Amino acid sequence: MTIYFTSDTHLGHAEIIRLCKRPFANVREMDEAIIARWNETVAPGDIVYHLGDFCFHNEASAESYLKRLNGKIHFIRGNHDKHTLRDHGELFASVSDIKEIEIGHRRIVLCHYPMREWHGAWKGAWHLFGHVHGRLDHQPLGFSLDVGVDSHDFRPWSVTEIEAALKDRHNPFSPAMAPANLLPGEGGHSLE
Repeated sequence: MTIYFTSDTHLGHAEIIRLCKRPFANVREMDEAIIARWNETVAPGDIVYHLGDFCFHNEASAESYLKRLNGKIHFIRGNHDKHTLRDHGELFASVSDIKEIEIGHRRIVLCHYPMREWHGAWKGAWHLFGHVHGRLDHQPLGFSLDVGVDSHDFRPWSVTEIEAALKDRHNPFSPAMAPANLLPGEGGHSLE
C-alpha cells in the first residue's frame, strides 16, 4: 500500500483549462487524462489524500468520477466542494477541513489552503496544500508543497516523491533559524 496526495483536479470544469492554462483541448480530454494518470499511479489498495476541489461545474456526478478512480480517498474540503460533499460526501473514506496525519515519524498537516506556518513546522512537519494551482512553486516555504495536479503532471504524488522534493530545503522555522527571543530558556519562549 502506497500513500498519495493530490489536489485541484477540477474534474468537469471547462473554465479551469483556460484559467490555469491546462494543456487540454476540452473538458472531456482533461478528465480522461487526469483519470488515466491517476489510475496509472494509484493501485486499488492505495490511499489518496485529495486536498480539495475535486470536481466543479461538471455535467457528470462526483460519484461517476469516484467510481473510476483507484484507491481509498480521504478528502480535505476545498472552496469548490459544496455540492460534491452535499451529494456524495459519504463516498469518501473521510472528510475534513484540515487534517494532521503521521507517516512513520513524520507529521503532515493537510489543508486545501497554503499556510505561512503550521502545527509542527518548528519540528520539521510538512504542510501539503492545493488551491493555488502552482502559483507558489517558485516561492517554496520550508517543508510546504503544493500537491495540486497543475504542479505534478496531473497525477497524485507519493510520500517518496514529496520527500525527494523537500529533502534539500532548509526549515526556516527550526530553532537554529529562530531569533534568540523566541527560543526556550534565557527568558525566551517557544512558539510550539
